Amino acid sequence: MTDNVGSKISFFLVGLGIGALVGILFAPKSGEETREFLSKKADEGREYAQRKAKELRERAEDLVEQSKQVVTRQKDSFTAAVDAGRDAYQREKAKAQ
Repeated sequence: MTDNVGSKISFFLVGLGIGALVGILFAPKSGEETREFLSKKADEGREYAQRKAKELRERAEDLVEQSKQVVTRQKDSFTAAVDAGRDAYQREKAKAQ
């Protein structure tokens, strides 16, 4: 999953760079306007990357929390099974005496 996300981010950044280069080559605007435009787009790209990173971090935290809950449930089930086995053993042991 992380490889897929990393490749998407890489493709996004490469596309951003290519788009900026094409924009410079075919820009009908002055140099100052072009620089301002590129700066704005770079900021938008940075904000997008930060937003996606935050979303990924939140999803990862959710997955970790869900995993902890699953482990706790499995541990409780195992503990209950061991206790039931111990109780059954003690009952059978008491009957045998």
